[in-house]
Amino acid sequence: MESKREKDQDAECERITAVLLKSRTGEFDLESILFLKLRGLGIHDLGCIGECMNLERLDLSGNNVTNLASLTSLRLLSVLNLSANKISNVEPLRNCENLQNLNIAGNIISSTDNLLCLVSLRKLENIRLKDNTYNYSNPVCRNASYRATVLEMFPNIKVLDGERVVGRGSDLYQLCKDIDDTIKAGSYKNGQLVEHPDCKPWVEDSYWEIKRSNNAIIEEAYKQFNDVLHECRLLNNRATHVISQTERSMSLKKQPKQYAI
Repeated sequence: MESKREKDQDAECERITAVLLKSRTGEFDLESILFLKLRGLGIHDLGCIGECMNLERLDLSGNNVTNLASLTSLRLLSVLNLSANKISNVEPLRNCENLQNLNIAGNIISSTDNLLCLVSLRKLENIRLKDNTYNYSNPVCRNASYRATVLEMFPNIKVLDGERVVGRGSDLYQLCKDIDDTIKAGSYKNGQLVEHPDCKPWVEDSYWEIKRSNNAIIEEAYKQFNDVLHECRLLNNRATHVISQTERSMSLKKQPKQYAI
């Protein structure tokens, strides 16, 4: 019964308190909290979260947060998920100098000018303003040029909206995008498919029957794909190991103490 009562209180909480933080993490000292997940609790007031000075990863997705002022003291924060809230101003995040990964999809960011305050964050390399998986977006994403503007503002960005723009896999993304844009631009006029009765194939029928090793572009794309796949497998193995260790640790804590007489 007590456990159910605590869950009901968490579901209805609107303000972050020390009691809430300690109950969710099991830590007595707020400065000892390194990872914090407060997803979907209806929170609109971040309260005393600024006292978690050593916080590195924070998930506040699916709440009603509008004001980020309490996050200004979190200088060690590296991963921040603020998706599905009601945020229009990210100015307080300019003090989070170690921020690397920022998810603000599903908010009310209306212009790329709202992001200018984050330009000084040199370690920021992953920004998400739109998430097609959950149908999250921002008003700024309605502007077709917002991606180009964001990439120009943040030259160190490696991933934007979940797509690599620099590093492994980025060339493949760009190649597919260029091909798609070219096809759309040349095949349609006023929304209608343009027919070209006199056009001839670009290449001979046997052109596509090539070996992977004879085509440098395909070879490189194939290599990049395998590299990314290998990284995913390594991450999966690490995650499985960490989960296993955590479960083992928790099971040991739950075992009743035995005393020898």
